[in-house]
Amino acid sequence: MDRDFLIDLFADFGPVTIRRMFSGFGISADGIHFALALRGGLYLRADDQTIPRFEAERSKPFQYQTRVKTVTVGSYWQLPERLYDDPEELTDWARAALAAAQRAALRKRPKKRKAVKKAVRKKAPRKKSAS
Repeated sequence: MDRDFLIDLFADFGPVTIRRMFSGFGISADGIHFALALRGGLYLRADDQTIPRFEAERSKPFQYQTRVKTVTVGSYWQLPERLYDDPEELTDWARAALAAAQRAALRKRPKKRKAVKKAVRKKAPRKKSAS
């Protein structure tokens, strides 16, 4: 997949930013990364709300092989093949992936630190010196 193909694929979805990532591309909208184009496949961001949809299509999560094991990345699932020819439904899936990415971003926001109250030391009253 090349950059032009991906721009055309997401044309109905709206403007996307496509950046080189590993051996493929990262795809984002509104500053939120929601898809990967790697190893000839397109993977959309998924979460507990959207994974059942991928499972119903018999899609699989993104996987890669290390020297020791196969690593499964459960937060990105392969786009069903039939959607490459259905821009309207692809747009719906892309919006759901963007929403999943937004939910993940909200969960990752750093928690605000509680203000630590500093103990206020009272100064001991000065003794008057006798002159």
